[in-house]
Amino acid sequence: MKEFLEFIIKHLVDNPDEVHVNENDGERTIVFGLRGSQEDMGKVIGRRGQTAKSLRTLLAA
Repeated sequence: MKEFLEFIIKHLVDNPDEVHVNENDGERTIVFGLRGSQEDMGKVIGRRGQTAKSLRTLLAA
């Protein structure tokens, strides 16, 4: 899943070389942390969080 998320995000942003995804496994959850350039964070979040919500939907499927 980490590779899938990283693939999608790298295609959304202007600086794909700066994107780093961390994966932290919990007992019943997986938390992904994202690092990238400040200018690209708006593209990952999207207007009113729509892109982030869509990413969560894809990962839950």
